[in-house]
Amino acid sequence: MDPVLNPDDLPLRQERVVFARMRGTQDRVADAITAFAGTMLFVYIHALWFAVWIALNEGLLGQGGIFDPYPYGLLTMIVSLEAIFLSTFVMVSQNRQATRENVRADLDFETNLRSEVWSAHIGAALGLDPREVEQRVQELLTENRAKMNSGTQKAS
Repeated sequence: MDPVLNPDDLPLRQERVVFARMRGTQDRVADAITAFAGTMLFVYIHALWFAVWIALNEGLLGQGGIFDPYPYGLLTMIVSLEAIFLSTFVMVSQNRQATRENVRADLDFETNLRSEVWSAHIGAALGLDPREVEQRVQELLTENRAKMNSGTQKAS
């Protein structure tokens, strides 16, 4: 009786697990800020905040309520600092995304290598000539590339 291959017996790594181990508290904070800054709620809050700020400083509550007269130097400074920090958080998140893509590429390579080794062993067990199989693969790749190139040229 042939043993049944149990997937749990294979030392396969999953992207989410690998990436979760790499992710620290600072990364989670940067991701949360970036995720919130990319929402319409963020836009609405800022639009309301700017409108209230400008209305107050135009004397809506009288001269005593003005704390940042036109041209709103304090508001300009706060918005500039916020832009600096938000752009930094976005860059941190983009760097983490690039790291995640690298992890994914490494795991894809590992999976492809495993598949190739298994295929070679199965082919050998079936008595297939690896050179003939590789020649056929190269032929199919060439045909596929030719089809892709002709499709690209037609679209241009």
